[in-house]
Amino acid sequence: MIRTKIVATLGPASDSSEMIGRLIEAGVDVFRLNFSHGTLEQHARTYERIRQVRRERGSMAAVMGDLCGPKIRVDPVEDDGFEIAQGDRIEIVADHLVGHGGRISTNRPELVGEVQIGHRILIDDGMVQLRVNQTHDDRLVCVCEVGGTIRTRKGMNFPDSDLKMSAMTEKDREDLAWALDNELDYIAMSFVRSAQDLQELRELMPLSDVDCRVVAKIETTQAIEHLSGIIESADVVLVARGDLGVEMDLAQVPLLQKRIVKRCQEAAKPVIIATQMLQSMVEQPTATRAEVSDVANAILDAADGVMLSAETSVGAYPTESVRMMTRIADKTESYLQERNQTARIDVTKTMRRITTAVAHGASLLARELNAKLVGVWTETGNTARLLSKTRLNTMVVGLSPDEHVCRRMSMYYGVIPVQLARKQDVPSMLRELDALFLDRELVDRGDLLVVIAGTRLEEEGATNALLIHLVG
Repeated sequence: MIRTKIVATLGPASDSSEMIGRLIEAGVDVFRLNFSHGTLEQHARTYERIRQVRRERGSMAAVMGDLCGPKIRVDPVEDDGFEIAQGDRIEIVADHLVGHGGRISTNRPELVGEVQIGHRILIDDGMVQLRVNQTHDDRLVCVCEVGGTIRTRKGMNFPDSDLKMSAMTEKDREDLAWALDNELDYIAMSFVRSAQDLQELRELMPLSDVDCRVVAKIETTQAIEHLSGIIESADVVLVARGDLGVEMDLAQVPLLQKRIVKRCQEAAKPVIIATQMLQSMVEQPTATRAEVSDVANAILDAADGVMLSAETSVGAYPTESVRMMTRIADKTESYLQERNQTARIDVTKTMRRITTAVAHGASLLARELNAKLVGVWTETGNTARLLSKTRLNTMVVGLSPDEHVCRRMSMYYGVIPVQLARKQDVPSMLRELDALFLDRELVDRGDLLVVIAGTRLEEEGATNALLIHLVG
């Protein structure tokens, strides 16, 4: 059983009940619903299939909704696409029209007044590159520096421009409301620029009865500039290398990835690496050597999760892609176990000093005593999250009576979530754990366990006890 969490995007290739079941069997821990594609009615049908399969299989797979964000796109163009060559002039107008070789418009006409002479405009992930050489009230006049095909609805990036736009579009608000009504476990915010963007999102989330956690997608230059505040404000961080590689020098992206993962490790926040991890498997049944190395290096750097996008949503080999990801994680984690390095949490950077110290102490005890398993009772999932960042070789079981908390723990590296009601006294609680772990063949009689709990088991946030226990 691997410790790295696998996030899989659902789409036309994978939204049947049969395929969702196969993906869970292959190793998926979190399903991603991409609100950039499809309707809420389609997502509702897919989500109901996930819930049905979860019930049938006793799975705790989490579900993450991914908001579109203020993505700028090309308005419709003639014949759905036209060619532009280096040196050609093209205007971007403050209107909506059907584009052609000399003129296009965008879904955000007002940006014309916010872009300056000399700024770059990148279309379709930089496949076409323009530079502004004239600005007018109603249009930008650009020269093509890298030619290609401009197609309808392709994304546009403005890496040199400070565009004044809300982090949340009207569509995002509708999608968020649906996600909260349907009790999704995570909501991902696209194109986060600062902690203020995350605050704007949280203000739309009711304070009561919401178990949804916020994922900040790092994909803009502004996000890199405000990284500390974003990590502090987010529950999970996702390194979205696609737009990040367009917004800045592509050669910087691997180093930024390592930096972000390290900062998340220090802050005890889960971090996911995404975009083109096994891209060749969209069309081929196996991965390239470079892709395998990419996934392995993300795990070696201490990423908590790795994400598949087109590979599982529209690709020809969704199950094979997950199996490949699982195989890479299995081999890489075996290497990490041989190194057996103890990762220490900085208690000054985490939320509860006592809980953090207990989690770190449990990791040291488990290693010193060669414990077979660490059981973690948690009301919120926070203790399990902190323990996951210590990168234990020992199996970690996150225990909670709350199904939402269990699904939330599906995002945490190395944590197996189990829903279980707690006994109020310690001896009864330990007897129940013995029965559970023996029944699931996770332990044998006489095995040594480390159990993290609280001396007041009924009280939330009272994690203050480490118990060393022999099964039976």
